[in-house]
Amino acid sequence: GLSSKNVELRRAQYQTAFDPQRSLQVAQSIVAAKIHNQTVFLRRNLPSLDGSLVKELQRLKLKAIKAKGRESLLGLEGLAAKIYFGSLGKAFTGRVDFNNRRRRPPTDPVNAVLSFCYAMLARECGVVLHKVGFDPFQGFYHQPRYGRQSLALDLMEEFRTLLADSVTLRLFNTKQLKDDDFLRMGIGLRLKQAAKKRVVASFEARMTSQLTHPHFGYKVSYRRCLELQARLLGRFLLGEIPSYPGLVTR
Repeated sequence: GLSSKNVELRRAQYQTAFDPQRSLQVAQSIVAAKIHNQTVFLRRNLPSLDGSLVKELQRLKLKAIKAKGRESLLGLEGLAAKIYFGSLGKAFTGRVDFNNRRRRPPTDPVNAVLSFCYAMLARECGVVLHKVGFDPFQGFYHQPRYGRQSLALDLMEEFRTLLADSVTLRLFNTKQLKDDDFLRMGIGLRLKQAAKKRVVASFEARMTSQLTHPHFGYKVSYRRCLELQARLLGRFLLGEIPSYPGLVTR
């Protein structure tokens, strides 16, 4: 069958994608929400978190809202990520070697699980965008590239800490993953099949857990939240609301 009948939404999506100012407006909301959720996650899991780091993250969030262009926004997001991942390792209990984000390839168990969870989250976002009627390959913050679902990467930004990082932290702190669950391939690591099943099960449990949506005020699952955020984005693109409200937690 046809992937989507919502031609009006896709027209609005493409028009916004070729409008630098409107695209920036969406990107500002996405990055500001991401930095906010990173701050909340660190404060929840690191009671002794340095107050100066919190203030710096809050400063970066405010600057993201007022960023003048995509390049500036990328720089602010990168600075926030450096602070966030530089502090995240302290939230792990036991002997866990993690001090920064390394992707290609992941060189330690935590990075391997983060990459796997991010891949699952990106897939979930792609499915939701198809369902709502978007073209997942045309993003606003992440630029189009052959084979890359740029809009799915946009949507997942504000959910990274809420879903993937949360699952990863829980798996290691509850000792559901150990060193022998990983296979070294060159300089990188990958999960063994049995360990992958545990990660998938934990991720699915998180996706079906509930939270109170900050904009609607009722409880929904995280999977439903992904769809609600996609629909809010669609309402903005169609001119029904003045801005896209990123999902933030308290």
